[in-house]
Amino acid sequence: MKFDNAFIPYGGYWSTPFTKWQGSLSNSHAVELAAQAGRKWMATRDLSPEHFDSVLLGMTVPQKSTLYGAPWLAAMLGNDKVTGTAIAQACATGARTLAVSGAEVTLGNSHTSLAVTADRCSNGPHIYYPNPAGPGGTGSKEDWVMDSFGFDPYARNSMLQTAENVAAEAGISREEQDHCALVRFNQYQEALADDRAFQKRYMLTPFEVMDRKGRKVLASVETDEGVFPTTAEGLAKLRPVMPEGTVTFGSQTHPADGNCGMIVTGKDKAAELSRDASVPVQLLSYAEARTQKGYMAKATVPAARLALERAGIEVGDAKAIKTHNPFAVNDVFMAKEMGLEIESFNNYGSSLVFGHPQGPTGMRLIIELIEELAIKGGGHGLFVGCAAGDTSAAVVVKVG
Repeated sequence: MKFDNAFIPYGGYWSTPFTKWQGSLSNSHAVELAAQAGRKWMATRDLSPEHFDSVLLGMTVPQKSTLYGAPWLAAMLGNDKVTGTAIAQACATGARTLAVSGAEVTLGNSHTSLAVTADRCSNGPHIYYPNPAGPGGTGSKEDWVMDSFGFDPYARNSMLQTAENVAAEAGISREEQDHCALVRFNQYQEALADDRAFQKRYMLTPFEVMDRKGRKVLASVETDEGVFPTTAEGLAKLRPVMPEGTVTFGSQTHPADGNCGMIVTGKDKAAELSRDASVPVQLLSYAEARTQKGYMAKATVPAARLALERAGIEVGDAKAIKTHNPFAVNDVFMAKEMGLEIESFNNYGSSLVFGHPQGPTGMRLIIELIEELAIKGGGHGLFVGCAAGDTSAAVVVKVG
């Protein structure tokens, strides 16, 4: 997919801090929390919800009343005259929600779209599926989050097993994974430098979590929760999670909670809504790909190549690259296949370190990609990340 006249106002986005599993956001309704965040962000930018003629909601973990998804969210944001759709594409949801917004603007179906991603992996639903034809009329059950992590109904393996499959086939060692994990942790420290100067370019911080009536502060979150201090010595001491495996808890991400939002509109409106109209941000292309059964980490490479091709550039033309890397294996494999150095991408952090709330993950990484390109004076940027079902999604943007 290529986009024509799909722009993101510079600064026209937000992310809450990502918080650890069962942490500060674990008891807040994800969509209501996203509405709180959106209202706060609009207030800081002096933006009216009347600017938006569509609202899209990307989320992967259902919660109470989310059948009403985007229309409900739009009303809570302060505009009950517009509607939109809900999007769920596993870990590719952030990129896909942005792509749908870009397509709506390109096709003229929407003039100014607000794409919002929100998920809460904590306290996921426990679902019972009735089956009158079952033994004694009994149904079946599913723990939405935990069972999804642990079992792909087609490949019949866990997400962790897909990382081990790629590591074994590509000859990726435990040492290479530990090195990558340490590099990614050190890169994240750049985002915390100077009192988190980089994160404050886009993050709502401190983020006050309010009760449903908006009167009582339940928690105040300054920065990401759940980031583990990482050293070479500490990584070396960890045992592989699977017997005879190579992936440890230090070389994989952790489930998290959070939300993000991003405006997509035409060039002129983007300049009007921009924090700095001299920094245009264009959405150029989107691509997705699927790899062989049970080898999820490999899917990033064909998706990235296709997105770059559609944008008319080579990987060497990208001044910044960000990846959703649930496993260090992902980045090691991509680096080998695309001729990259591990140290050359994921500046300022990645989901391997700051966590993975699923829907918002890719969108936050694209936001960070834009900010990194702005710091570098502009250029092309690539985001790519894998997703459940041995798939992947990629986005190319241009700043300046």
